[in-house]
Amino acid sequence: MSRSRTSSSIQIVLIAATIGLFILLMIIYPDTVLSASTRGLAIWWDVLFPSLLPFFIISEALLGFGIVHFIGTLLDPIMRPMFRIPGIGGFVVAMGYASGYPVGAKLTTQLRMQRLISREEGERLVAFTTSSDPIFLIGAVSIGFFGDASLALTIALAHYGAAFVVGLLMRFHAPHAPMTPIAAAVEPISSHGQTKRVRQTPLVVRAFWAMHEARQKDGRSLGTLLQEAVASSLKLMIVVGGLVVFFSVAMDLLSVIGVMRVWEAVLQGLLQTVQLPGSLSSAFSGGIFEVTLGAKGAGAADSAGTHAQVVAAAWILSWGGLSVHAQIVSIMNQCDLRYIPFFVSRLIHSFLAAFAAFILYPLLRTRTVQSLLPTWLSDLDHNIIPTKVWITAWSATHTGLLAAFAILIILSIGSAAVGLLRYFHRMGR
Repeated sequence: MSRSRTSSSIQIVLIAATIGLFILLMIIYPDTVLSASTRGLAIWWDVLFPSLLPFFIISEALLGFGIVHFIGTLLDPIMRPMFRIPGIGGFVVAMGYASGYPVGAKLTTQLRMQRLISREEGERLVAFTTSSDPIFLIGAVSIGFFGDASLALTIALAHYGAAFVVGLLMRFHAPHAPMTPIAAAVEPISSHGQTKRVRQTPLVVRAFWAMHEARQKDGRSLGTLLQEAVASSLKLMIVVGGLVVFFSVAMDLLSVIGVMRVWEAVLQGLLQTVQLPGSLSSAFSGGIFEVTLGAKGAGAADSAGTHAQVVAAAWILSWGGLSVHAQIVSIMNQCDLRYIPFFVSRLIHSFLAAFAAFILYPLLRTRTVQSLLPTWLSDLDHNIIPTKVWITAWSATHTGLLAAFAILIILSIGSAAVGLLRYFHRMGR
């Protein structure tokens, strides 16, 4: 008991000392705090707010209407054997990959709070659905920071491919934990409200009944549902904005007092041991804290060579930065999901993505592959980067919904294939 009290006291003292030092630095360097806060606020308002808010509201509404339960029932045959996650996690996969961090964590937390998934399933799900969105990967990183739209193919394959592998690996997380049982299909058989359970009901019929039951259980009117969706989404966006501003200020203060220079010197030595140019140290240093600064630093490190720059960008995008980690933790704290599995998955994802980028870059830069790239991708230029908030909102929502729809179609085809295989297997017996 005394050891635990001593450990707790030391932890409290360290936290208090850190906060005190942070406040002291803010008093000493007010100009730095102001400029960093303004920059962080601009990132939140110009990029994050319009990109994420529509997806937060849409996902809340889809949950209330039961459409997520419909999708979950359809995807159950492929999500359970592949990722050890109920089919409802397929919706999180689609929305997470399409809209970027921290949408996957928010949806996973909602499912956990509604007891639709277990804690272990939630930890598996949030581990591989935390990814960059296509708009940021193509528009900001490939075009804005690197000035080469064709690099989006290499970075995207490395980033999303590594995330898929993380999903397969995370199925071994808590292997003995029981899975959420498949809900039996229920349909009415009389006007007196009597029901019967149907074990051999077609999958599509069960999906419609799951949506119907979820909508009845929710019970909120359309106006109430939209009002609460907007309110909860705005509340989360304020938290995200506060964390972005905090990490922006913290990084600038650490730079002013020289901590970042020391840290970059240490990183230079570490990078040289793994045969990477030391000029990428500032990119990795910024990327550890904030993904946008890190990706921008990778694009600016021309002396390192494009191959090494792409490897660095793939690592930074997959790691996500401590700012994103803080956003994820603030969301997961609403339920019993743990941070350690997520942290380990970020490390695995980042190194897998960097290795994949290292292998893919020379393969995809050949003339044959470049000639196969879509014309629209080759013709993109810096003008694609949205400069107005409403343009950002429309671009992110439009592209994200198309990507989410495509992912759901692919998963549905896989689920149908699994169902057909099972059917032929039963017929053969």
